[in-house]
Amino acid sequence: MTRINSFHLPADMWPSFVGDIVVLDGTEARHMLTVLRTENDQTVRLFDGQGRDGLFRVQNTNRNRALLETIQLNQHPESGYGITIAIGWGKSKRRSYLFEKTVELKGTGVVFWQAKRSQGSVPAKPKDTWEDKCIQAAKQCGNPYLPTLHTLPGGVNDLIQFGRYFDQCYLAWESDEATTPLSPSLLSNGQNLVVIGPEGGFEQSESEKLIKADFVPVTLGDSVLRWETAATYCLSLGFYAGQKVS
Repeated sequence: MTRINSFHLPADMWPSFVGDIVVLDGTEARHMLTVLRTENDQTVRLFDGQGRDGLFRVQNTNRNRALLETIQLNQHPESGYGITIAIGWGKSKRRSYLFEKTVELKGTGVVFWQAKRSQGSVPAKPKDTWEDKCIQAAKQCGNPYLPTLHTLPGGVNDLIQFGRYFDQCYLAWESDEATTPLSPSLLSNGQNLVVIGPEGGFEQSESEKLIKADFVPVTLGDSVLRWETAATYCLSLGFYAGQKVS
C-alpha cells in the first residue's frame, strides 16, 4: 500500500465536519506542492499536533497555497499518562536528535532549564525551529501529538515551580545516593517529569534543592551517559510503559 504523505495543519484551522474546506499555506504548502508535487484529487493526511488527524482531498492549488476537502476526521484519545524530559541547557548539536526521538517515542514534553553548569544561557522562550523539528518527525512516524516545549531561565527554582504540574517528579542523578532504578512501572501512571543535568552534571546544591522539593532521585544505571543518551533512555522506558504487551 502506498504511504500517504502527511502535513501539519495548525489546531486553530482544524475543520469541524467532513466536507469542510481547509487552506494549507506557507512552508507546508510549498513542501506539498513544489517538493512532493502533489496534484489535484490526490489524498493526503493532515494532523494538528493535538491528537487530531484525517484524510483530505486536494481540490485546488497554486505555488504556495492549497485548498483541501475533508473526507475523514479522527480523534486520538490521550493515554492518561506521559513523560516530560527536563534537560540542563548546553551547547549541543544533538538537540535536533532529541526532538526527533521525543516525537517517535511519544514523549509529552521537552524542557530546557538553566543549570549552574550550563554552557551559555537558555533562551527566554522555545525557538520556532524546535517545533519545526518535531513536526518533521511527526510526519515520519505518524504520531498525531506534538510535545510541548518550554524553557526555564530561572534555574532550579523555576524547575521546582514547573514540577508542581506533574504527578511524579524524578531526578536522574549520578550519585551513590540514587539507588532506585528508573523503570517503566514508575512511568506508567499520571504525568511524569524526569530531570537530567547538563553535560557537567548537577551541582550539589541543585540536587539537594530538588530532593527537598520531593523530586525522587533515580539511577539510569552504572554507565555515565551523555545527556541525549540519558534522555532517549528515559523516553524509551516511558514508551515501553505505554505498550500493551500480551
